[in-house]
Amino acid sequence: MRLFVGLGNPGSQYARNRHNIGFMALDAIARAHGASPWRRRFQGQSADAVIGGEKALLLKPETYMNESGRAVGEALRFFKIGLPDVVVFHDELDLPPAKLRVKTGGGNAGHNGLRSISALCGNDYRRVRMGIGHPGHKDLVHGYVLHDFGKAEMAWVEDLVDACAREAPFLAKGDDPAFQNKVHLAMEGRGWGEPKRAAD
Repeated sequence: MRLFVGLGNPGSQYARNRHNIGFMALDAIARAHGASPWRRRFQGQSADAVIGGEKALLLKPETYMNESGRAVGEALRFFKIGLPDVVVFHDELDLPPAKLRVKTGGGNAGHNGLRSISALCGNDYRRVRMGIGHPGHKDLVHGYVLHDFGKAEMAWVEDLVDACAREAPFLAKGDDPAFQNKVHLAMEGRGWGEPKRAAD
């Protein structure tokens, strides 16, 4: 079984925050793959799905971001899921908006949700890093991530989470490079690629 985790904060006041793009990705995956209705379980909202022929538990922790590891750990223990089968979708300040990278393990770059999961469950899980850009100074980060995406930003956000949902079978099968490449090509096709240089 695979465990797909989306990071965010519970409650309607946070629903469109930049920090909640992981929740948005999981909602898109649930819609695209005919997941069961969401229900309260493992200190969060969970749903069951079959993605790419693999059984998957979708989990949105409701512990607030800083305690995400409590919910993830409970689900891991219940289903005896190993860290290589855990995929965490989260916002990433160090990537430009609309960009995505997948990696296993590594540092948490100050992300409190990742820090909690690593502290309570171990570090060698897979991370889908969804770029939201950086406000320019570390003192501005807190307000930036807890602020809603602007209307203009929602166009690429919706394209990115839809691409994640469409290509999720690659993640379920453990083919992270193919997932990353397919999402990259989809975003380029929607006009979210690198800005073109002016002719010399």
